[in-house]
Amino acid sequence: MKAPEPQTSPSPSREPASPHPAVPGDLALRVLREHVASVYAAYNASIVVHFGLGAALGVTMYLQHPRWWILAWMAAHLSLGLALYLMPRWHAGLPLDATPLWARRHARTVTLVSMATATAPWFFISPHDLATTSVLTVVVIGSCARAMQLLWPLKPALYGYTLPMMLSLIAALAWQGDGMHLFLAVFSLGYLLFTLRVGGQQHRLLTDSLVLRFENEALAAQLGVQIAAAERASAEKTRFLATASHDLRQPLHAIALFGAALENELREHHGSRNARRLMRAVNALGDSLDTMLDVSRLDAGVVTPRLAAVSLDALFRALNHTFAAQAEQRDLQLRMRASGLWVRSDPQLLHRMLSNLIDNALKYTAEGGVAVRARSRSDAVWIEVRDTGIGIAPEQQARVFEEYYQVRNPGRDRAQGLGIGLSVVERLSRLLDHPVQVNSRVGRGTRFRLQLPAAEAAAADAVFAPPESPASHHAPAPAHGRVLLIDDEAEIREAMRGLLHAHGIGIETVASEAEAIETLGRPGAQEHPVVLLLCDYRLSNGDNGLDVGLRLQRRFGLDAPLVLITGETAPERLQRVRASGVPVLFKPVSAATLLRTLGDFVPGLVREPHAPGTLQAA
Repeated sequence: MKAPEPQTSPSPSREPASPHPAVPGDLALRVLREHVASVYAAYNASIVVHFGLGAALGVTMYLQHPRWWILAWMAAHLSLGLALYLMPRWHAGLPLDATPLWARRHARTVTLVSMATATAPWFFISPHDLATTSVLTVVVIGSCARAMQLLWPLKPALYGYTLPMMLSLIAALAWQGDGMHLFLAVFSLGYLLFTLRVGGQQHRLLTDSLVLRFENEALAAQLGVQIAAAERASAEKTRFLATASHDLRQPLHAIALFGAALENELREHHGSRNARRLMRAVNALGDSLDTMLDVSRLDAGVVTPRLAAVSLDALFRALNHTFAAQAEQRDLQLRMRASGLWVRSDPQLLHRMLSNLIDNALKYTAEGGVAVRARSRSDAVWIEVRDTGIGIAPEQQARVFEEYYQVRNPGRDRAQGLGIGLSVVERLSRLLDHPVQVNSRVGRGTRFRLQLPAAEAAAADAVFAPPESPASHHAPAPAHGRVLLIDDEAEIREAMRGLLHAHGIGIETVASEAEAIETLGRPGAQEHPVVLLLCDYRLSNGDNGLDVGLRLQRRFGLDAPLVLITGETAPERLQRVRASGVPVLFKPVSAATLLRTLGDFVPGLVREPHAPGTLQAA
């Protein structure tokens, strides 16, 4: 890159052509500013040294030849030095666009100093005083050497200082005509050429290094801007997805409740078949949203592992029970090899990891089957899930853990899932510190391997078991009474009322905290006490069900437990819900899950049998 040329010299031809491209204007100014700052940093010292040497030379000459003109020369020399010392100078507070002016001013200043010093050879050199001539030559050459070190950032200043003084010395030496003075003149000329060449090289090196520095700073700034933009885009995408997920879950939750009520009403009707199909489709959509919620919950850090000794044989039996029918439908073999090994892990999260791996293997295997086995390796245990499926190309193996990426599914066939299962596996592997490896050959199958810490065999109750319902941590409430639902969606209130009434459960539905206060404060409200508070997390006017429910419990002294229902997926809100310790159901909530939860919290409240469900806790 071409070094920037400050416009300080009337003869731009002094600068040799650079092989580098031109520097942009703003960058050239910044480089020039650094050059000016460098030369002005030594401004005071340069003046003191230069005029101090001149004064010492004048004193020496006057002691040898006391002449009045020597004193006059010394007085003029020191006056110039004092004026230069007191004159204004560049400082870091000056604007960038003033830098060329100060560069030119400094070049003119040092040129003036050099021209004043250039008179010394004509005053002090004589053919009969070789000692004085030698001293003067050494002083001038030494000044040039010092100037090269201090002034090479500004080439016009370097030329302005060295040329007048050195050319005057060379001319004065040559004027004497004898052999010794001619030798000194030639020597001084060679030194001058060498000084200018080295100074030019140093100037180019310094300029190039500054250009690279500022270009790197500019690139770093651009990278910072791009990173900030990417982070904003990611945050906006997260907010959009969270909002979209919430808005999709709201009507889907109502559909699930209305569908359950409709399915119950049509149980003996010829339309019951279509009602069951409708509910299967609703449940499939709910499962898809729950899978995406799993990713949000893992990213939000609201999942806390509960490590324990886990029997792999018991875990494999549970997995075999889950996937045996699916393998049989696809005419595939599913082999779970008992090992008697125990590992230390979170049983539910490990079950989820292996479930996703097995489900993925079955989806991409057309012939043969899937084998799951565990092997002991020193103080670790390897769990391997092998299949005889389509395999994964080497360039795709790192991408299979990305969200929504699927091998050989460009058309997004819904039968092959969403492409989120392996991304959940990868997140869980980091959370549990269970490294996962993949090895595959196209057309020959794939092997996923988990590495877990081994554990000693524990008591019988430490084997894999279903998660404990959060409801079990609450004291049983009386069977009589009513449920108070707070939800700002009219359709959800209507659907919940119809479903619970169909199962003989008393329910009051309100849209806000104010309506809940009015309901709880009515005369005779204690005759049918509220035994459970169901609150939607996101309410109108910026309220949330967590704060509203807790305030109602304190205000009315309610012993009724609080359960949140939400379609929220925003990580910061999930973290707050989890920190509260309040159980939460994620929309869409199936009728079976809702009824099971009510029965867990309020024994005897649900009067009809209901299918088992799963309560998800944040």
